[in-house]
Amino acid sequence: MKALLDTYTFLWWITDDPQLSQAARSIISVGKNEIFLSSASGLEIAIKARLGKLKLPDDIERFMIEQMEINSFKVLPVKMKHAVHVYTLPDYHRDPFDRLLIAQARVENLYLLTGDAQIRNYDVEIVW
Repeated sequence: MKALLDTYTFLWWITDDPQLSQAARSIISVGKNEIFLSSASGLEIAIKARLGKLKLPDDIERFMIEQMEINSFKVLPVKMKHAVHVYTLPDYHRDPFDRLLIAQARVENLYLLTGDAQIRNYDVEIVW
């Protein structure tokens, strides 16, 4: 299985947060699955940390790289086809980061691991 982590799914995984669903935990922990984190999530995390809305170590770049390696997650870069696919999405969800993750999951044919109920309105495969 190939799956894309929602930003909070990533954060809940690395902090072992009980809000992470058992289904998401199972998919992430199975070594044969390919798990991706979007570079858009890296941007969202950096912005929230800079604004003080998210507490992370001071060296966020090293922290993120280490977490990606420790967990064997792959980076999904934002491509132009992902960015412009956002245009085709209905306006069920206003968050630009979530809309981009939806577009990436659709374009790359990935399951999206998210507990965000608004994302369920989109034509995207969700596991939670």
